[in-house]
Amino acid sequence: MKKLLVTAAILTLVGCSKVNIENYNKVTVGMDKTEIEAILGSADNCEEKTLHTNCIWGNEDQHIKVTLVSEKVTLYTQKGLK
Repeated sequence: MKKLLVTAAILTLVGCSKVNIENYNKVTVGMDKTEIEAILGSADNCEEKTLHTNCIWGNEDQHIKVTLVSEKVTLYTQKGLK
C-alpha cells in the first residue's frame, strides 16, 4: 500500500512538470531571466560562461535549454517535448 502511494505521488509530480511544449512556446528571444522563471520555475542547472549563461530545465531526455546574455534570452531549444 505504501509503495502504491509513493508511486502515485511520483506520477502526479511528473504530470505537473512545467517543462512542456506549451511553456516552451511561451519563451521568446529578449525575454528576461525572471520572466522565464515565472513560466518554468528555477532552472535545474545553469552554467556561467565568459559572455553568456546556459540554463537547462528538465533532464537529458526531455528539457528546455536557454542561452542568456546580460540576463536576456538569446537562444532557446527543446528536446523530447510533445
